[in-house]
Amino acid sequence: MTTSLPAPLIDNLQYCNFSEKIFRELRAGGVDAIHVTIAYHESFREMVLNLEQWNRWFERFPDLLLRGTQASDVRRAQESGRTAVFFGFQNPSPIEDDIGLIEIVHQLGVRFMQLTYNNQSLLACGAYEEEDSGLTRFGRQAVAEMNRVGLVVDMSHSGERSTLEAIDASSRPIAITHANPDWWHPALRNFSDEVLRALTARDGMLGFSLYPHHLKDGSDCTLESYCAMIAEAANRYGAEHLGIGSDLCQDQPDSIVEWMRVGRWSKKIDYGEGSADNPGFPPMPAWFRDNRDWGNIRAGLAQVGFSDLEVAGLMGGNWLRFYEESFGPAQTS
Repeated sequence: MTTSLPAPLIDNLQYCNFSEKIFRELRAGGVDAIHVTIAYHESFREMVLNLEQWNRWFERFPDLLLRGTQASDVRRAQESGRTAVFFGFQNPSPIEDDIGLIEIVHQLGVRFMQLTYNNQSLLACGAYEEEDSGLTRFGRQAVAEMNRVGLVVDMSHSGERSTLEAIDASSRPIAITHANPDWWHPALRNFSDEVLRALTARDGMLGFSLYPHHLKDGSDCTLESYCAMIAEAANRYGAEHLGIGSDLCQDQPDSIVEWMRVGRWSKKIDYGEGSADNPGFPPMPAWFRDNRDWGNIRAGLAQVGFSDLEVAGLMGGNWLRFYEESFGPAQTS
């Protein structure tokens, strides 16, 4: 494997309405790897149908995409001018109530799994519940099994207590793939300084979100404000623990927001991070419309004082290191 390649560009969370257009924009933007959501509320069988769709895309666009399951696939994508695609769940629903399915989904190529999506799950408590009871008995065993096989614990939609307990319970570093600090913008889905210090003290990773509901001033958030927030986070937690998880939902119809927030659990519309007046997808900031705009973020990070080496880490090098340490089975002595 070539060792002289530059640090990759990795976006560690996208949920676009994927198409040839978006695949070509990924290449135009120089994106070497993405982590894509293949389950929100799906059952195991429904999740497999999403895998089938990705297999068809890999077959149709072999010059643009490759299936990623290990860190070396990022370098393989760089060498061949393609984008490596890694799979993840935003909800543990595909494992149902069967701990054995954790190993099965890892064997199918899944590399990230959130323990909750806003609500209480069988594993932990979500950020939108009034009371956070922490990890369940099943949740603690699930974390141990995820550690064993190399399925990353993701707490992006979880409550504070549950997240702190997951950090403590996990024998391997965990991730918050797409969220921001609540000291910058106090959204329910953004995290406290206490959580982020605990996460990074255990070598976990935080991916900064670009979803407007997570941004100070929403769609009007400036690039300067966003990059200054990352600079302050680097001062607090160390730049080596930080990356981007854009949460880009490009070209999705507003009906998908209903699936994301409601699934099958409610008869009512749960506006979640949106509002009753505008329940659909908010406009992206002008400086990040799609995957061709990554250069704006790179330039913005340099402008707030990051070194070239730090920018390379924030744009993907840190995620690559995390992949290298996280995707394989746990080492046994």
